[in-house]
Amino acid sequence: MSRIAGRFTRVEPRCRVRKLVLGLLSDLPRKNCWTIAEWAGETTPDGMQHLLGRAKWDADRVRDDVCDYVVDHLHDDQAVLVVDETGDVKKGTDTVGVQRQYTGTAGRIENAQVALYLVYAGRRGHAAVDRELYVPRSWTSDPDRCRDAGLDQDTAFATKPELATRMVARFLDAGHQAAWVAGDEVYGGNPRLRTALEERGTGYVLAVACSHEVTTGAGRFRADTLAKKVRKRAWQKLSAGVGAKGRRFYDWAVIDLADPRPGSRQLLIRRNRSTGELAYYRCYSRAPVPLTVLVRVAGSRWRVEEFFQSVKGLAALDEHQVRRYASWSRWVTLAMLAHAFLAVVRADEHTRPAPDALIPLTCNEIQRLFITLVVRPVHDAAHRLGWSDWRRRHQARSQASHYRRQATQA
Repeated sequence: MSRIAGRFTRVEPRCRVRKLVLGLLSDLPRKNCWTIAEWAGETTPDGMQHLLGRAKWDADRVRDDVCDYVVDHLHDDQAVLVVDETGDVKKGTDTVGVQRQYTGTAGRIENAQVALYLVYAGRRGHAAVDRELYVPRSWTSDPDRCRDAGLDQDTAFATKPELATRMVARFLDAGHQAAWVAGDEVYGGNPRLRTALEERGTGYVLAVACSHEVTTGAGRFRADTLAKKVRKRAWQKLSAGVGAKGRRFYDWAVIDLADPRPGSRQLLIRRNRSTGELAYYRCYSRAPVPLTVLVRVAGSRWRVEEFFQSVKGLAALDEHQVRRYASWSRWVTLAMLAHAFLAVVRADEHTRPAPDALIPLTCNEIQRLFITLVVRPVHDAAHRLGWSDWRRRHQARSQASHYRRQATQA
């Protein structure tokens, strides 16, 4: 918490943000301002809501502190920046950025809010270093709606690849280093993102669709057409990393691409050893690299899925109940900080040999031990009963308000 303490000029929000981060790390079944305030020993949720909505502090500055914290502790010269989006299913239309759109969380088109995250993945671990909210055209074309949600009236529409480019540029402009960038087809199919990375000399392994066209010495072909031309002996069995059930082995092949510009460019093809399903990647590096390096970077993309699962389960990234942009950015930034703490402790623990017959400590186990042994609060019956009265009083006011609105409309 000392990393971000200087971002809060008053002692009250500085103390309260510590309680909120601890609450995000707690074992509460549901985490929001109400439940965390009760868990932290406060009498009402007003203070937590004020911290997220009206208190004076800059979430972007705290985001930069989180980035520095992650890079300092998980530093890796061959780190991969993995960009991906995740969606939170929402009701109504007032929450910032919400509209009917596809989200991988639900696996279909839903009323949802979508955000992009940049994850720093190295040998010691992985954690998020940046975030951007995807604001659809239905919002940016309505200045009044943007103003009501806390966005600037002149907020311009930005595609997901443009937001990814913005996050990578912010990371590199801060003086940090990353050898590679990885992402799925949304980003691999965007030539502007690829060009921006090449101009910075940053390598990438970005997934592309089977219909993606590339140029070789023999002409221009679709990716799936080139895959059919690969000779049997050109495929190599290599591991894309360690999964929950062991190493993930696939067959891999690489084809050099023709391009007059400096640098090495390839089309990487992955084949599932059981089903034969193919996946394709556009690759770039300043100088030629072995196939094993490209495979390692391609496999790093799964780290972002592990991050989403972990940060949502352990730090309540998706449990915010806020509508305005400032509150959203503050909540997700503090959730990133909470998860980064677990990732750093895990990295330090993994430098020590684990006792016989035990695996090294996981983030889940670290959270459980930390909350149980270090910061578990104990409250008496009066505190619990006071919160019960507060909730029922608040619900009574809400119920009366709904009845009055119905009567007025009638």
